[in-house]
Amino acid sequence: MKKLRRTVIGLILLVITAVLANPVAAQNYPEVIPLPNGFQPEGIVVGEGNTAYAGSLANGDIYAADLESGEGHIAIEGPGTPAVGLDYDRRTGYLFVSGGPNGDGRIYNTHTGELVAAYDFGGGFVNDVIVTPHAAYFTDSFAPNLYSVALDGAGEPGAHTTIPLSGEFVFVPGGFNTNGIVATPNGNGLIIVHSSRGELYFVNPQTGEAALIDLGGDNVNSGDGLLLLDRTLFVVQNSLNQIAQFQLNRNYSAARLQQLITDDDFDVPTTVSNQGTRLYAVNARFGTTPGPDVEYDIVRVSP
Repeated sequence: MKKLRRTVIGLILLVITAVLANPVAAQNYPEVIPLPNGFQPEGIVVGEGNTAYAGSLANGDIYAADLESGEGHIAIEGPGTPAVGLDYDRRTGYLFVSGGPNGDGRIYNTHTGELVAAYDFGGGFVNDVIVTPHAAYFTDSFAPNLYSVALDGAGEPGAHTTIPLSGEFVFVPGGFNTNGIVATPNGNGLIIVHSSRGELYFVNPQTGEAALIDLGGDNVNSGDGLLLLDRTLFVVQNSLNQIAQFQLNRNYSAARLQQLITDDDFDVPTTVSNQGTRLYAVNARFGTTPGPDVEYDIVRVSP
């Protein structure tokens, strides 16, 4: 019995020693990660390891947050124009940024902070972006178009083209139209959300033809950022302070609502990204007048 007690005590001491030697491993991922006061975030994407990037509507700065420690810093200084939706390409470490009312798109190297490429799409409000194996696709909330930037096999960007949306897509003049965007794993299909109509569309990226996705009587009013994990689609509904979780069928023609994810810390979340099973939404706080002292943050939730 004494030998057993000594063994147990020894194991406990071994665990304590390991934790003290690596205190970071003992920390929990914080539920709320603060952003700089006055930052005015809109987009978020998880990159490599524990790093998540958030973009500023105020000036286009990119903030890099450590999801494990909650610490962070301005990783890329913006051009003075907004950064809206973001996506990250693991092949290159490039961060793709949609420029909102500036009508443009930008690509940064997160390893160096340097601007890799900039594109003037002549858009109305370039809202979000998704990277696929062969191209990056940007949405426009004020025009019935997608903008495509060609990517080679190594992920290096090339020329851009405009893809008019057609098929069942309904453009609402003066309304807030296409917002968030995701892609199927092979990049051969896109899903976009229509904020004004509360609808989802499956889009052929080659032709721009859009097919309405049957939501079984549900809607995605105030739909903003999207996240697709296998056939599970998360739709951020910003002013409703919730994330709708849908299960898509095999050909992406229909989706069924599984649950509505809410959190007491939500304050007009706009976009969502993930690190494994953890979801991270950024609070844009559109109901609060922007100012240098206004607090902003990232919220961790579990589906």
